[in-house]
Amino acid sequence: MNDEDYRVSRYDGAVLLLPFGMRERARRLTRVDRQTAEEFRLRIGWPPTVMLPEGEISLGGGPVTRDDLSTVLEIATEASAHSSSQQIKRGFLTAKGGYRIGLGGSVFLLDGEVGGYGSFTSAAVRISREVIGAADPLMHGLTDGGFTSTLIIAPPGGGKTTLLRDIIRQLSDGGRDRPEMRVALADERGEIAAVTEGKPSMNVGKRTDILDSCPKARAVMMLLRSMSPQVIALDEITAPEDISSIQMARNCGVYILATAHASSLSDLLSRPLYRDLIQERIFDRFVIIEKADGKRTYRLERGDIK
Repeated sequence: MNDEDYRVSRYDGAVLLLPFGMRERARRLTRVDRQTAEEFRLRIGWPPTVMLPEGEISLGGGPVTRDDLSTVLEIATEASAHSSSQQIKRGFLTAKGGYRIGLGGSVFLLDGEVGGYGSFTSAAVRISREVIGAADPLMHGLTDGGFTSTLIIAPPGGGKTTLLRDIIRQLSDGGRDRPEMRVALADERGEIAAVTEGKPSMNVGKRTDILDSCPKARAVMMLLRSMSPQVIALDEITAPEDISSIQMARNCGVYILATAHASSLSDLLSRPLYRDLIQERIFDRFVIIEKADGKRTYRLERGDIK
């Protein structure tokens, strides 16, 4: 399957998560738009939309209903929402094949923690895609002198997960001028490796051990203790406990490969959580993903950032 066919096939897989009445409208998009579509948005009271690089466009038809959202959940959980309740409490659900569904609505609390949703008001069906070779332009720079801890920076939807996945694969498999490495992947949302029935749906390399559906901070500690990794990879550093677990791993001599939401380095440094992380010198290299004229480019920064 060539790249264009693959990208269309991933779109078509996401379409199957939509209510039946929306599917035909979603399939009317041009082949080019189906290749580049990033997600579907379903908001109660408004027609469904699809996110393209240039923005959201309506799929037309009637407004989304509560029954529509219930149908999406039923399809995604294969009619077993109870088995996915822990994921749903965290505001998302990862369906078979690695399609992540973000959820909006009204939550209720139990003992100060989110106990679940009383009702749903919106859903975002993310169309994840594997891009073998996405990291090719960066691998020499990332491994020159040996791989060291690296942070990938981009705004939401900037391609961080796609790049992260391919770096993991290339570190794990090694190459002509670099050795294979043991990589441990903390895949909290199940969308990096997309493990289904015990087998990754996405290629993350032959020397990669995966722990999914576990909060990142706990997963890092579990992998550190049980899998003797050389590299621990995780998506989206978001909480102080993530920082603590990363610091522990670095103190044990393990390299970190991670991502963070930011539009630029200055944006990253303006946030206390990330500023403290950088001042701790946890990361030796930074990859900044930038977008111009609809295309993503990668910029590699080395050394201290102040």
